Amino acid sequence: MIFNHVGIPTAGPFQGEIPLPHLKMTVSNHLSNPFGIQWQRYWADAPYPELVKTVPHVAFEADDLPAPLAGRTVIIEPNSPSRGVLVAFIECNGVPVELMQIDHEARPDL
Repeated sequence: MIFNHVGIPTAGPFQGEIPLPHLKMTVSNHLSNPFGIQWQRYWADAPYPELVKTVPHVAFEADDLPAPLAGRTVIIEPNSPSRGVLVAFIECNGVPVELMQIDHEARPDL
């Protein structure tokens, strides 16, 4: 697995906001800075665990998403938030971790 980004939940506005109505959240572009920092604001009706909405997470890209999920506590089941991207969240020592599988042929922008 390789590092992709760190997601930091916040309640306030931030520079470069990108609303994602289908996900009920607003994010920043983690590719806009050299450290992969992504600000995230979850909408009031966002259907995610409190752990994800309140605790920063680290995201890693995997070639085969099911493999790193095996034997882990999955808190968000695998889903596709956008074309060519499959994600899931696990809990590891009280912290959310995002695992991603990206089809870079379909998503050369990522």
